[in-house]
Amino acid sequence: MKTNVAELQVCSPRSIDEALQQRRDIPGLTPIAGGTEVLVWLNDAKFAGKTYQSLHGLAKDWRYVRANKDGTLGIGALATYSDVRFHPVVKERYPLLVESARVTGALQIQNRGTPVGNIANGSPAADTVPSLLVYDAKLKLKSLRGERLVDLKDFFTGYRRNVMTSDELITEIVLPPPLFMPAQQHYRKVGTREAQAISKVVFAGARSAAGVRLAWGSLAPTTIRALKTEAALQNGADANAAWEILQREIAPIDDIRSTAEYRRKVARNILFEFLNKLANTL
Repeated sequence: MKTNVAELQVCSPRSIDEALQQRRDIPGLTPIAGGTEVLVWLNDAKFAGKTYQSLHGLAKDWRYVRANKDGTLGIGALATYSDVRFHPVVKERYPLLVESARVTGALQIQNRGTPVGNIANGSPAADTVPSLLVYDAKLKLKSLRGERLVDLKDFFTGYRRNVMTSDELITEIVLPPPLFMPAQQHYRKVGTREAQAISKVVFAGARSAAGVRLAWGSLAPTTIRALKTEAALQNGADANAAWEILQREIAPIDDIRSTAEYRRKVARNILFEFLNKLANTL
């Protein structure tokens, strides 16, 4: 039975404390940042509960992209893809994030949607999450009980599931100083179109003296870091050996957008493309 839109309730907190109180006191509350995913649910009459929390009133607190004195970068919960994409520090230091924001939906989506919302939504096809994984992003989670910092690679526990408790909100993405030269970074999205389409396979990779990073979307129930493949490459494995290991780290499925077989072929091609790019920068 479909839910009537008229039955939905929306809370609009005017302060951080009020937002956190609502998270604590209202069961089943679904936060809304940009709302771009929620609008799809509404259009399809599929709802994540009946009570929503609009965070738009907290833009003065949480809409920012901020270069910190310690070299880290903070991306607030209400910073949009466009805020990130056009920020001069992001453009200089984190090109994979710029590229992934560029291919996330149309300009209207980029002007409203948020990377934090992309994370919280938990889709394994999220375009920006692989880039953030490569850059070792962390998330600030806040509740009335306090604040904690969680590695993004440890955030997802399953398909659209994560480590957040019901009274927490993601307040910020924290990126450490970058380790990678631009020529050693690679982003690739494969979909029906470059943008305005959900990814069939999405990849972000980079190499530095500290090691190789490989992050994949649409190949498992969550976006993943291919840690075993990374370790093999760091220990001198060639492309074929790396591919053999990667096949055991991914679990693509058949769905409406593609087939598992196609996704495996694309993943192999992207891996080889990335490793060939690295070889040419030596």
